[in-house]
Amino acid sequence: MTRLLGRLGGWCARHGWIVLVSWVIAAAALMGGSLAFPGPTSNDASIPGTDAQRAHDLMKTGFGPGYATGGTIQLLLYSADGPLIDDKPKKAVERTIDDLRTMPYVTKVETPFRRGGISSNLQIGLITIRLEGHDSNKLAETTQKLSKAADPARAAGLEVVPADSSTPADKEIKTGPSEIIGVICALLVLVFAFGTLVAAMVPIFVALISVASGLGVIGLLGWVVDMPKQAGIMATMIGLGVGIDYALFLLSRHRRLLAEGVPVVESVRRTVASSGGAVVFAGGTVIIALSALLLAGFPLLATLGWVTGISVVAAVLTSVTLVPALLGLLGHRVNALKVPLLRGGGTSGEGWAGLGSWVARRPWRVLIASALVLGAFAAPAMALKLGPLDEGYGTKGSEPRRAYELMATGFGPGFNGPLIVVATLPSRVTDAEEPIVDNLVREVKDVDGVAHVADPKINTSGRSVLIQAIPDYAPSDDRAAEVVRDVRAISVPGVRVHVGGKVAGLTDAGDRMAERTPLVIGVVVLLSALLLLLAFRAPVVAIKAAVMNLVSLGAAFGALAMVFSIGVGSGLVGMDPPVSSSYVTELFFSVPIESYVPLMLFAVLFGLSMDYEVFLLTAVRQSYLRHGDNSRAVAEGLGSTGRVITSAALIMVAVFVAFIAYPDAMVKTFGVGLAVAIAVDATIIRGFLVPATMVLLGRWNWWCPRWLDRILPNLSVEGHEEDEPATPRRREPVEAGV
Repeated sequence: MTRLLGRLGGWCARHGWIVLVSWVIAAAALMGGSLAFPGPTSNDASIPGTDAQRAHDLMKTGFGPGYATGGTIQLLLYSADGPLIDDKPKKAVERTIDDLRTMPYVTKVETPFRRGGISSNLQIGLITIRLEGHDSNKLAETTQKLSKAADPARAAGLEVVPADSSTPADKEIKTGPSEIIGVICALLVLVFAFGTLVAAMVPIFVALISVASGLGVIGLLGWVVDMPKQAGIMATMIGLGVGIDYALFLLSRHRRLLAEGVPVVESVRRTVASSGGAVVFAGGTVIIALSALLLAGFPLLATLGWVTGISVVAAVLTSVTLVPALLGLLGHRVNALKVPLLRGGGTSGEGWAGLGSWVARRPWRVLIASALVLGAFAAPAMALKLGPLDEGYGTKGSEPRRAYELMATGFGPGFNGPLIVVATLPSRVTDAEEPIVDNLVREVKDVDGVAHVADPKINTSGRSVLIQAIPDYAPSDDRAAEVVRDVRAISVPGVRVHVGGKVAGLTDAGDRMAERTPLVIGVVVLLSALLLLLAFRAPVVAIKAAVMNLVSLGAAFGALAMVFSIGVGSGLVGMDPPVSSSYVTELFFSVPIESYVPLMLFAVLFGLSMDYEVFLLTAVRQSYLRHGDNSRAVAEGLGSTGRVITSAALIMVAVFVAFIAYPDAMVKTFGVGLAVAIAVDATIIRGFLVPATMVLLGRWNWWCPRWLDRILPNLSVEGHEEDEPATPRRREPVEAGV
């Protein structure tokens, strides 16, 4: 593989303009096409085989789309000056209802002046609108149009806020300043690392081309597959990080070879043959980890996984083609535009090599100390709180947050997460007052934690009944999930009870994640270790690398638990508490983490952590093959990659921290978890723990049984051409960076 990559890199360096123009045209065409003909996004958060999904299907087929998820929209009314039943506000509300009934797709509008439609203080009312024939993927646009129709009520001094009836897949996370901040921070790190503006701009340019190409493909794929609205932001977050990092690894290797006097094209060829192989294998581990999410049994999560993998594929392709093309075109000008007072580092990495030697002289002490520090980081993970995140934690002043607060104040916290009980009957009924239906309603009312039960509705066939039950608890309260399970446990002879709604769906999602998590983790660890085995032909190294990555994951989950579950600084990352009683509450409060986030985070982190492992092991392996001294190889490998890995980690951390500014809670959790894990991985684990274990293992690092060596294909990640004596045509003093 290294020879093939070397030939590819050499060809790209000699035909730089062709490669550069081709990539720019491809990126512009894909991004332009996706903007001109954007593929539809999907709000399908279905989980096949779950009870909530069965209830949802019964609602659609038996009661019409007006009772299914996305078929009902609610408008909250609030009169600050007095009761809604006063003459002026009441007439304004009635005019609003008349206007709503004329809107497209509206089949029924329920007035707030009904039982259960107005609060006890008569100041908060609820208009319920049933829809049919509308595009459920455009629920947000439909809601805004209906809200606009309530202007007569607003003109009368009433506050009108649409309630949030969306699912997690409905949340459209739009791009914003975080991407720009991340790129600027990455550029600053690169300038300090290389000391020249030209060299610093190469990884930025390549990453932007990579992200644009990936987003273009993802946007167009929306026409042929169900594409979640979160796909773009996840692809951008990961694509920026890996795109800059992979280009950085190649560029730093190329500049070292130039400093040794190797001609430009030959330097590019050797760079792609060696570091390019590491990029391909590193990207492969990320893709494997993300692809394993297909086994999670959650279509939304599976799609997010392979869609994010597209951005990684784009990053790998641009790294092994566009980077060598740019390096060939720039030649020695890659070191142009030096920044005053910045040297860009040396080529030998004496400081990191010295650290490697220091670790090699006291491996046991370093191992124990590192384990204790990492254990302290991971300890809070035991307190990780998973659960649904309702709009009570939304951004202050936003419509969903305001609607949530009005609903909870006027009708109770459980009104924000009603349970939709759909039961199939043993025989046809014609009246909701028949004994079997009455018995079922009574059983639902008797469930501990149910505050209110609405009148039952019989479907057109008379074989199903729908009952809306309001729990005592908010959707994010753990007790709401227990109410779901208790209602499902109702036993009425001949009746099969199913529970749907947002709370039931998120409860089922959590149960499915808990069931499938061991399988996904096992597959990711096994396949990643297998890929490392193919790369280095060393079983011990492959197993150890997988274990080290799990250690960095422990630190990430510990950080998540500390910030969100324990609440240390949750306000500092931009989360707003449901209730603000003091300044302390503003900064320290517990926030539940959606059940699917840890599994997605695991897949992403495991792949990204393996990147640094591959680059470090590649350098150690090359040194070991040259002289056979394991301790010296560890010191030299750390010396040659320490600055690169540290710079790459700083870039990743900067990009991920920038995304914490997003108002969406899911993006915040990813930003915190990824930033902490990468920082710990690149310092404590790669700087201390990995070198210490490699020194202690000695020659066992590279041991491979003969039978295994015979059957393994020759896919070695480390190229050896770069170790051949250089035959430079000229030698110029070049200041090499990282």
